[in-house]
Amino acid sequence: EQVSEYKEAFSLFDKDGDGQITTKELGTVMRSLGQNPSESELQDMINEVDADNNGTIDFPEFLTMMARKMKDTDSEEEIREAFKVFDRDNNGFISAAELRHVMTSIGEKLTDDEV
Repeated sequence: EQVSEYKEAFSLFDKDGDGQITTKELGTVMRSLGQNPSESELQDMINEVDADNNGTIDFPEFLTMMARKMKDTDSEEEIREAFKVFDRDNNGFISAAELRHVMTSIGEKLTDDEV
């Protein structure tokens, strides 16, 4: 299931369907996501997972990259702990007042509409 999703994502990057993601293809996708990486940043991203040092990312290398990203994401426990910071009365919901309190305490001034 997860691998087929990654295969689909890989295909989005691999514009010419040759089984390799180049810096050009990576740049195109990054820019479509609102990022603007430099050529050297793109090369660095590829170099991080380019096990065979051919300058591109193949599907096994892409899987390695995705596995690292998944490992870096917050665990459910960390997310629950963060939620508790907002949910001051522990009722399982974050009210507008609770959200305003936390945001104000970290220096964010929000209007009623923003809350």
